[in-house]
Amino acid sequence: MKNTFGNSISLTIFGESHGEEIGAILDGLAPGIKLDREFIASQMDKRRAKGHISTGRTEDDEVIISSGVFNELTTGTPICFTIKNNNIKSRDYSDTRSLARPGHADYTANCKYHGYEDYRGGGHFSGRITAAIVAAGAVAIDVLKSKGIYIGTHIKRCAGVADRDFCDISREIASLEKMEFAVLDEAAAEKMKAAILEAANEGDSVGGILETAIVGLPSGVGEPWFDSFESVVSHILFSIPAVKGVQFGKGFDMADMRGSEANDAFYCDGDKINTKTNSNGGINGGITNGMPVVLSCAVKPTPSIYKTQDTVDFIKKENKQLEIKGRHDPAIVHRARVVVDSAVALAVCDMLALRYGTDWLKGN
Repeated sequence: MKNTFGNSISLTIFGESHGEEIGAILDGLAPGIKLDREFIASQMDKRRAKGHISTGRTEDDEVIISSGVFNELTTGTPICFTIKNNNIKSRDYSDTRSLARPGHADYTANCKYHGYEDYRGGGHFSGRITAAIVAAGAVAIDVLKSKGIYIGTHIKRCAGVADRDFCDISREIASLEKMEFAVLDEAAAEKMKAAILEAANEGDSVGGILETAIVGLPSGVGEPWFDSFESVVSHILFSIPAVKGVQFGKGFDMADMRGSEANDAFYCDGDKINTKTNSNGGINGGITNGMPVVLSCAVKPTPSIYKTQDTVDFIKKENKQLEIKGRHDPAIVHRARVVVDSAVALAVCDMLALRYGTDWLKGN
């Protein structure tokens, strides 16, 4: 199992859903970067389960930093983040150990690890591990801010209810950072929450689409082929459990457009080169063009639902039926947006460090 992402700045994750702790190691950051523990805590809070639209499992998610930081400044050595698992109910999984939960990795994990995997709560495959990504990603987001680069994500669609599109991206990114349920239209938020609760009352779940914007990126970041900006960001986004689709700019809509519609015409604004539209999402030939990078990812409905489902006992090789117990989210899209922000920030930091060197990220 490969648990490390990145080349110049790398992230390694570890732990299991019901293990003693989860965590991450962030390596490659320049020395002398100020660490903002309050910001890390605020990012963790965005991911935390709240109310009836989330799971009943709530964790303190206090982040312990045990290396790589001295006098609140990075030392340039690996930063180790650990987060304790305190609110676990492992007995919920003991009776269904060999039943493949539809939509989960129980069967494939058993195929790969020959029965030695920790099956409780999905083990290492659990979305619980994304808490460690958020902890490390908070540092990356803060580093990018020092360079005038900002990232924001809103819930573009949930349970068929749509939010409005980005309009004034820089201002809207700033407002999204303060939101618990990140939408641009408050009316859409109430409809989404009602749809989530309706699914929960029926023992079901819903999915959605998250749209992310990055402003302030210099032009010229990315490579033309296998390490294109889209390739690197897609790599880390598809590593987030439940993400099943990624697109940049107009993405799949471009399949129904003509070239005259899809092309973004260039123009000069003084010394700065811009495009009149942004159908390509701020990227040409795998390289940023200086316009806002806009991308979307599809988040599937939470696979743990309370309806009876057909499955198999993969040890006995028998057909079975399964009714999942335990505590589960009727939707995870609202909690996943901070995970997406964090993942994108880590990927962007790595690409910037490769282009300009790690010391460039130290700030002004």
